[in-house]
Amino acid sequence: MTRSDRFLSLRLWLVVAAMCLLLPSCASLTRLNAVPVAAEEQATVFGLPGARYWADGDPAAFRQAMVDAFYREAALYRTAGHEGALPPAEYLAISGGGENGAFGAGLLVGWTAAKTRPTFKAVTGISTGALTAPFAFLGPDYDDELKEVYTTISAQDILQPRWYITALLQDALADSTPLRRTIGRYVDQAMLDAIAAEHAKGRVLLIGTTNLDARRPVIWNIGEIAASRDPEALELVHDILVASAAIPGAFPPVMIDVEVDGETYEEMHVDGGASAQVFVYPPGLDIRALSRERHVTRERRLYVIRNARLDPDWAQVERSTFSILERAVSSLIQTQGVGDLYRIYLAAERDGIDFNLAYIPDSFTTPLKEPFETQYMKELFQVGYDLAVDGYPWAEVPPGYTAPEVEPPLDSQQAVR
Repeated sequence: MTRSDRFLSLRLWLVVAAMCLLLPSCASLTRLNAVPVAAEEQATVFGLPGARYWADGDPAAFRQAMVDAFYREAALYRTAGHEGALPPAEYLAISGGGENGAFGAGLLVGWTAAKTRPTFKAVTGISTGALTAPFAFLGPDYDDELKEVYTTISAQDILQPRWYITALLQDALADSTPLRRTIGRYVDQAMLDAIAAEHAKGRVLLIGTTNLDARRPVIWNIGEIAASRDPEALELVHDILVASAAIPGAFPPVMIDVEVDGETYEEMHVDGGASAQVFVYPPGLDIRALSRERHVTRERRLYVIRNARLDPDWAQVERSTFSILERAVSSLIQTQGVGDLYRIYLAAERDGIDFNLAYIPDSFTTPLKEPFETQYMKELFQVGYDLAVDGYPWAEVPPGYTAPEVEPPLDSQQAVR
């Protein structure tokens, strides 16, 4: 479809929308009540308090979950006959980016080929990063599946466009049933059991969504859900992964049942990218202070994969509503993503964590002809793979940031002056 065709389609869509606003039959879909504001902190899934946390709230519950994970890891380490400090903790955060997730997938597989890929203590993911995260968490044994996902699927494996009228009467422009089927093919009970086994070793897998009712970011502890052995755990994980990738308006939101004092409510969850493009842990959690409190000494390294280019990516914008909106939203997402990197970097600096960043190089200029174009993803996967095999040059600071120089201390005479 050309830009002219897309503009005409959008204009038709807007005309139909305007007509529909005047018709009482164009009512929204029904749903259960959302959780009242006063009860948000009490809402649970499966009656499992550790299933998820507010990313912007009191970090006490998240902090306790991380302490528990540390003790599971330490116990296993001692049982194996090791003494002294625990080995370095390696963290991985994978961002959103749609089909650009092929870059991160290629980088991970190439990292395995380079024989330098660590076993990550914790992996986090949002949107397309949420789809990558389970494979990255379980390690090289799942590289073949990860490569398959990002080099063989196409748009028909992700979405089914709806007719304009249907889209207006429903909750999105497309149906995400194909995405749910794709996720179900790979994230099965065997994978969930493997995640539970790694959770028992003190490792952590976290996925981000956005609670649209509360307009707040949510962090889901997938390992905790897997370890619950609840018969509905697999379906819940599928819901979380679909929700994390559900771009509002483009994909339907995912309605998740929760309970407060025996009463059932529905939460509306959408793309984690509506809150952040990438995350590691709530910024309210001070890991350095927590380590001192628990007398823990260990090295920590963070790797962030930003599935996007970070250069301005210049383009002449057509003077049309669709082109302007498309470019403005793209700019907003890119700017938010860079802001997330600064937030993560500053928290890492505070907590004494070594920061490392990877992103799509500006040398990659292959045009994307349609969403989730297979050939585009194959080429981008290969770019990430080749960079990793050659030893990826991880950036130590976010783009545009200059670390302050450390000045030598003043001697006593200078101090007097």
